[in-house]
Amino acid sequence: MPELPEVETVMRGLAARLEGRTIRLARIHRPDLRWPFPAGLAARLTGAHVLGFRRRGKYILMRLAGGESVLIHLGMSGRMVITPCGANTVPAHEHLTLETEEGWRIGFVDPRRFGCVDLLATAAEDAHRLLAGLGPEPLEAAFTPAVLEAALAGRITPIKAALLDQRTVAGLGNIYVCEALFRAGLSPRRLAHTVAGAAVRRLVPAIQATLTEAIAAGGSSLRDYVQPSGELGYFQHAWKVYGREGEACEQCPGPPGCTGIARIVQSGRSTFYCRRMQR
Repeated sequence: MPELPEVETVMRGLAARLEGRTIRLARIHRPDLRWPFPAGLAARLTGAHVLGFRRRGKYILMRLAGGESVLIHLGMSGRMVITPCGANTVPAHEHLTLETEEGWRIGFVDPRRFGCVDLLATAAEDAHRLLAGLGPEPLEAAFTPAVLEAALAGRITPIKAALLDQRTVAGLGNIYVCEALFRAGLSPRRLAHTVAGAAVRRLVPAIQATLTEAIAAGGSSLRDYVQPSGELGYFQHAWKVYGREGEACEQCPGPPGCTGIARIVQSGRSTFYCRRMQR
């Protein structure tokens, strides 16, 4: 599933073609994705003027003149594809198409159909059922060591599971939690409530640095994800531990008998870490 850096990259690509512009035509090619499309969505989007964009966690919000926002979630395999107008055929698995007066075509492609689109009042965005329970944005000033420490206090779940909980912090997923924990020198097995004091003061900047660098790289291209332009992100080339089972950790030579970066399964997901450097 695309995580915060990939969603941020997609949002920026959409903003470059849609912000301040009018949607000349909107078309829907099936009745639903994960849930049904809002009634009359195509008609309501046709002729709409796009004011701007906002990302909340892994969700994109496209704000329209008139006080409505379009909520977009890419799901497991969703992507936005931007091409010049002109093609008469609808590509496979494209379920929503937007065309601008400037001649750009934006298609929401989702083979597995786990994504979703909704329409809501801009003033009520944060009250939407998918957004209301989200934790703080990790790249905003309000996300501080004190805030994270308070969210982890008393929790006996492993720190990795706590960080994947979108109520703790919004937008983090498996890849970037593994990478941030490595940078902070914290074991993914460590209980969340023990990540306090100096440990949490290492973790917050590690999360922020990991996400910032990933956004600059256009995210990580893994399986279905590409940027709206069709380009691949390349942060996967900077992974320190994710997907590197058995390889040497760049921060240590490894003790005698060390087999390199380890892979374990937590809550059904692969976790990668260095047993020696992460405590």
